[in-house]
Amino acid sequence: HEREHDREISELVTKHEEEMEKLRAELNKEQERLLDELRQQMAATHKAESEQAQLQSQALHSLELEALRLSLNNMHISQRELMQSNLRKEKETALVELREMLNDKRAQEVAILQSRHQMEWEKVKEQSLREKEDL
Repeated sequence: HEREHDREISELVTKHEEEMEKLRAELNKEQERLLDELRQQMAATHKAESEQAQLQSQALHSLELEALRLSLNNMHISQRELMQSNLRKEKETALVELREMLNDKRAQEVAILQSRHQMEWEKVKEQSLREKEDL
């Protein structure tokens, strides 16, 4: 009876060890499956984050380009306004100089005409005096 009991215990121990081995194998298999899932999730997350970072980088690059374009446009407008202002000042200066030159020329012509008038008047006066004397 004792031997049969030992044999049953031995069979139970063997059966227990086999079940433990089977459970370990299942546990290892489940761990591998979970690790594979985790790796896939991590790879997918990494890919998504990488794509998101690339999109953000592209958006930032686009914003920087737009900012540069606006800045360049503002500089161009400012430069054009400055040029227009300078041209307006030059035009005003040229007009003032031309007006002064025309006024000077007119004054000279008036002086010449007055001088001629004075000379002719003097001649007429002398001629008138001579004619009076002759009479």
